Amino acid sequence: MPWGWRGGRVSALEGGPEEEAPPAAAAGPSALWASQLRPEAAAGQILLRGIFKIGRSSCDVVLGERALRWRPIQPERPAGDSKYDVQCKEEFIEVKDIFSVKLKRRYSAKQQGNGTLLGITLFICLKKDQNKLKDSTLDLINLSEDHCDVWFKQFKKILAGFSNRPKSLKVILNPQSHKKEATQVYYEKVEPLLRIAGIKTDVTITEYEGHALALLKDCELQEFDGVVCVGGDGSASEAAHALLLRAQRNAGKETGSPLNPVPAPLPLGLIPAGSTNILAHSLHGIPHVVTATLHIIMGHVQPVDVCTFSTTGKLLRFGFSAMFGFGGRTLALAEKNRWMSPNQRRDFAVMKALAKLKPEDCEISFLPCISSHGLQERKEEGSPKSAGSDQWQTIQGQFLNVSIMAIPCLCSVAPRGLAPTTRLNNGSMALIIARNTSRPEFIKHLKRYASVKNQFSFPFVETYTVGEVKVSPKNLSGYNPEDDDDGQHAAASENSFPWNIDGDLMEATSEVHIKLHPRLINLYGGSMEERNDSQVTCNCL
Repeated sequence: MPWGWRGGRVSALEGGPEEEAPPAAAAGPSALWASQLRPEAAAGQILLRGIFKIGRSSCDVVLGERALRWRPIQPERPAGDSKYDVQCKEEFIEVKDIFSVKLKRRYSAKQQGNGTLLGITLFICLKKDQNKLKDSTLDLINLSEDHCDVWFKQFKKILAGFSNRPKSLKVILNPQSHKKEATQVYYEKVEPLLRIAGIKTDVTITEYEGHALALLKDCELQEFDGVVCVGGDGSASEAAHALLLRAQRNAGKETGSPLNPVPAPLPLGLIPAGSTNILAHSLHGIPHVVTATLHIIMGHVQPVDVCTFSTTGKLLRFGFSAMFGFGGRTLALAEKNRWMSPNQRRDFAVMKALAKLKPEDCEISFLPCISSHGLQERKEEGSPKSAGSDQWQTIQGQFLNVSIMAIPCLCSVAPRGLAPTTRLNNGSMALIIARNTSRPEFIKHLKRYASVKNQFSFPFVETYTVGEVKVSPKNLSGYNPEDDDDGQHAAASENSFPWNIDGDLMEATSEVHIKLHPRLINLYGGSMEERNDSQVTCNCL
């Protein structure tokens, strides 16, 4: 294998806003190295220059402020020799893609001490495709202790300069996620990479629902640079909710009804280990464990919009997306049958909810948004009513499903997203309403999410770009458990309506008010598309 290049154990996603790398060519190792560097990035002061063996060739290696470059040392040949030009082609990697450096040694059973020095190993984060990164290594072989010591210290100094990269993390692991695989995922794929990167971790394995909320409420967070959640959507949403509640308490704000909440104190990393992983999928563009891990290691941070869900002036929770009607009923049925496997209970709940499909009589009020400009003026106004109640729009009728989403909500059953036009931080939510229609037509609408066809091109489906929404059910009897064929009680009580908020079941007995708060939390990660669209915002009327 040329140049001492070795593929990592797993793959991952690409860099963040501060350390964005250009697209890599889909080719061999040499193309991977070369394609990571822009021409202007090769410029900069030369820090060190020396000779190392890379693969089978002795190379002239130059370490600059932005890049590590090397060229094989070859005997002189006649000018214009094309074979010579190919063999002496310069290769390079960007310094910002290095996340760790180790001294490479060989140990033997009879040998005492630190073993025989072979050189230096660089651990590198490389782009594999549009939304996936891979970890790899580059060996710089030189047997001189003094020579390697100088280079090793210089690499360590460079890595210490990346102040955005975490050095200590609080890890919250949900062992019950998906098929109880979260613990294995963390210790086999995540922890080894964090250890290589020299990141200290403090791991808590949750023991009950709400454990993460209780932990983050009182945990001393000053010693950590970030929080990492290993689990599914419910675990991730609970961790985000807990961090934001902690921020309000620290700021002296009333946590019962925060009108203008303050941002979360630390970034949150999401390791996808659940059954759907909508949050992680929407964040990274792919539900890939090592992609998420490398984003954390590299310190790639993406600001994300967050919603508050409240009723009668009382905060229910912070979240990213919600479904009412069919989506809420389906989750209530699934929660009642948690003894099934995740896929089985999902399919069972969908089929049963479709069999008993019925609309909700609602009044929906919303504050529309228009594209362009910032949200500063709206933020200064506080309550939207101060700008005039005539800006609110109201619709009434029979609705099969109501979705409110501040993120695209990508998942395996909706690869383009449940709300494909929404972005992570464009200052708006997607309001998607499915009015009452026949069961076959509604099923056609649902099937469109898994296809390339437009799932909204039905006469009974309406979409709006909004900043606030109020959903007021008119049928005050709530969700009737007698609707279940088996006569068992559903997860939601008889006098309340089930809501699906980020995969968690929430019950509400009256109007629910959903309000968007721009860039309220920082998450480790961000897909290429999200970074390209990060400057696009909406202005709410």
